[in-house]
Parts: sequence; structure tokens; C-alpha cells
Amino acid sequence: MFIDSYYLILIVPTLLFSLYAQFKVKSTFSKFSEIETRRRITGAQAAAILLKNNGLSNIEVNKVSGDLTDHYDPSKKVLRLSEPVFSKTSVSAVGVAAHETGHAIQDKLHYGPLVLRSTLVPVANIGSMAGPYLAMAGLIFGINILLNLGIIFFGVAVLFYLVTLPVEIDASRRALILLQQNAILSEEELQGAKKVLTAAALTYIASALTAVASLIRLILLAKDRRR
Repeated sequence: MFIDSYYLILIVPTLLFSLYAQFKVKSTFSKFSEIETRRRITGAQAAAILLKNNGLSNIEVNKVSGDLTDHYDPSKKVLRLSEPVFSKTSVSAVGVAAHETGHAIQDKLHYGPLVLRSTLVPVANIGSMAGPYLAMAGLIFGINILLNLGIIFFGVAVLFYLVTLPVEIDASRRALILLQQNAILSEEELQGAKKVLTAAALTYIASALTAVASLIRLILLAKDRRR
């Protein structure tokens, strides 16, 4: 990838925002990881309670390595929690566990954006990896077919990032409601969990903005070449 004026105008600001988002989520998670919940239940226990109370006792809750690697796998019906979440009794741990449980509930309800995101995954993976390189190759060598294919492929990847936003926001909304309804967190603790999940949402917003900016850049470069 070469650096041009569009890169400086469109991409650099979104990359800076991404760095801020990563800092924000890590610092917020760390802050509320130091605050123990009143009920002293772990993230894994909180997820198990919420899954059971929503008719999802068949969902496994497993530990996965790494930090902030928590995710729900709809294909295998497994909820995977990282070490700082699985066995810890902090506000951060319980909040993140509830968020992932929210995804499991979305899966049960066939939540539209989640279904669409799951459908897009294979093509989006190809598009995000190959799209920009095909487009740049088309620009450098003057091959319009490669340029157009690259933009189309990457466009699908951008759609994936955009669809991810309502999926993640809805999962966090469900998480906070579940934690309150099941009396897992107190009102004060809920505010802490909300801050953790809001910070996490910034990373998805940053990813979407970077993807959109990158697509716009490719389109503008293509238009410049055709003039």
C-alpha cells in the first residue's frame, strides 16, 4: 500500500481513533477488573446462570487463552471466555460474560444482523485480505477488472464491519438488562459494566470507520485514474 493524500486525510485519522479505542477498552477493563462484585460470582458462573435462565443450558462455557479474546461461536454453540473473565469475580468479568451471553441469545432468536454477519464471514474474510491488494494491483498495472473486483470484494468486507455494529450494541444492551433482571449486579456495579461495554463498542466503531474510509479511498483513487 502506497501513501497518498487520501490515505493521510481518510485513513490516518481512523487509525489514530483505533489506537484511542484500544487504549480506552484496555484501561476501562483493567479499572473495573479491580472491583469485585457483591455476589462474588465469576464470569463463567454468571454466563451459566444467564444461559440457564434463558433456556440455553446446552451452550458450553469454555476457557480460551489470551486477553479480551472472549467470543460466542454460533456454529459450535460454545461460549468462550478468556482467563481474566472466566475465573474472575470482577465487574469487568461479569459484564463481558453477559455480553457474550447476549450473542448466544441472539443466535437462539435468529437475530437478523447476527444471521447476516454469519453469512458474510467467508466472503468477508476473502474480501478483507485480497480486496485491497487486487484493487492496488489494478491501479498500479492499469487493469480495470482487477481494480473493480478488488473494490467489490472489499466492499463486502466493509458491509461485514457495518453489520457487526448493531450485533455488538444489541448484545451489550441485552447484557445489561439480563444482569439487572437476574440481580447479578447491583445498580452501581451495572454502571461499571456499562462503561466496560461502551468502551468495547468503540473498538467496533473504529474498525467500521477504518474499513469505510479505506473503501472510500479505493473508490477515489479509481476515479482519479479514470479521469
